[in-house]
Amino acid sequence: MPEAVVDVQAVLAQAEMLYTEAEVEAALDRMAAGITARLADKNPLLLCTMIGGVVTTGKLLTRLHFPLTTDYIHATRYRGKTRGAELQWIARPTEVVAGREVLLIDDIFDEGLTLKALIEDCRQAGAAEVYTAVLVEKKCAKRCDIKVDFSGLYVEDRYIFGYGMDYKGYLRNASGIYAVKES
Repeated sequence: MPEAVVDVQAVLAQAEMLYTEAEVEAALDRMAAGITARLADKNPLLLCTMIGGVVTTGKLLTRLHFPLTTDYIHATRYRGKTRGAELQWIARPTEVVAGREVLLIDDIFDEGLTLKALIEDCRQAGAAEVYTAVLVEKKCAKRCDIKVDFSGLYVEDRYIFGYGMDYKGYLRNASGIYAVKES
């Protein structure tokens, strides 16, 4: 078995569950209700922030019962590591952003550097308004001056995984939200 898989298995075995699947699903219900109240009459463009936002976006889509379009945006600072680096752009939306109400959906709001860059990119592309939705918002001191519009859950400043969030590229498929055991 590859060394990376052995490491991942050890991390999972020692991880602390912060939120169960049922708790995450309830948070997604609350997020969908807030998004519906704010955007149901706006014909929004939902942008899935790849790769982490794919689970949150997919789970939210089936809860949003109003006309919308979807696309994705892909910029990363992590590239399979546990610490962020310089932002690397991989893909911008192919849908027209100009004049649209845009909802950026991501897995986690940590320091906010990636989300800030995505917001600025949408504004430069002419978005009428840019909203943000994240499944998890970290409570931490180091962050950009951004207020997330729709947050599902809150965690302390720990390294977490599950529901789209990864540990070294793995464990996005965990059906709860877990924290890596602190050394």
